[in-house]
Amino acid sequence: MSKEKRTLIISGLAIGIIAVGLVLLGNPKNMGFCIACFIRDIAGATKVHSAGVVQYVRPEIIGLVLGSFLISLLSKEFKPRGGSSPMLRFCIGFCVMIGALMFLGCPFRMILRLAGGDLNALVALVGFAFGIGYGCIFLNKGFNLGKYQEQSTLEGAAISGVNALLLILVLCVPALFAFSEKGPGSMHAAILYSLVAGLLVGILCQKSRLCMAGGIRDLFIIHDGTLVLGFIAIFVSALVMNLLTGNFKLGFEGQPVAHTAHLWNFLGMFVVGLGSVLLGGCPLRQLILAGEGNSDSALAVLGMFTGAAFAHNFKLVGNATENGPNNYGKFAIVLIIVFLSLVGLTGGKKKK
Repeated sequence: MSKEKRTLIISGLAIGIIAVGLVLLGNPKNMGFCIACFIRDIAGATKVHSAGVVQYVRPEIIGLVLGSFLISLLSKEFKPRGGSSPMLRFCIGFCVMIGALMFLGCPFRMILRLAGGDLNALVALVGFAFGIGYGCIFLNKGFNLGKYQEQSTLEGAAISGVNALLLILVLCVPALFAFSEKGPGSMHAAILYSLVAGLLVGILCQKSRLCMAGGIRDLFIIHDGTLVLGFIAIFVSALVMNLLTGNFKLGFEGQPVAHTAHLWNFLGMFVVGLGSVLLGGCPLRQLILAGEGNSDSALAVLGMFTGAAFAHNFKLVGNATENGPNNYGKFAIVLIIVFLSLVGLTGGKKKK
């Protein structure tokens, strides 16, 4: 077995254990780690949206970025770069978040939900794979977002600095932020545990290059399943942990923070898969790349943050209590698929 495969498997096993461990320490069930949900919670805590049940500054996100930043500095892999279709990346990140919140989870949480027995995540996984396959059609036709340029250290480190400042403010002046008193936002592990978990996962993901969208993309294009091994390992260790701790519940109905509107679970993650292929990485990978100094990925993350606020302000999310999205959310998903298709056909720059 190659060193790359060993690193992916070991990292995935450790990340799955950490994610379920966070649930045992207070995070919502099947949501030990979720990039989309946690960015949304931070948007709520900073009062960019007013959905009272999803407002909390999630230290896991801060830890992910800072963990990637610190380990890339130590290993001399910190490379400030950017300037590759920044506005398109922002818009695609925005769309990816709308799709994720339609399903109520990112690809990372999709695997964790599946490991908890939530079969709605299996429907979403099929949609995610179809979205990636659709995106690969554009890649095979030469789509890309252009070549990045080297940038200043300050530019590359800006998003890490913002996250460090956010951590300082939430520790020193918590009254600045909104915090949920009920709902998923009120369920969380202690700040120290969450921050350490985020740092560890950030380090592991930076060293292993973990990316589920990239793994399925590679399967389709070059028939290489190496990157998928990491997420298989996450599933296995999270499944074992859930079985040992009594947190496994097989079925579609009654799953925590989930709905059974299968078509919209499928299409929500179809959008995430398609958008991730166009961006060059899933939401988790975008955070890790941002920590490494990639300002293009930082803009995609900012697009996700804005998309999370927009989705809740305009009620475009999949609703767990009402078992699915409203008509506005459904229309938004269809419109986004059309927009991303146009981006794939005409946007970005074509290779000669």
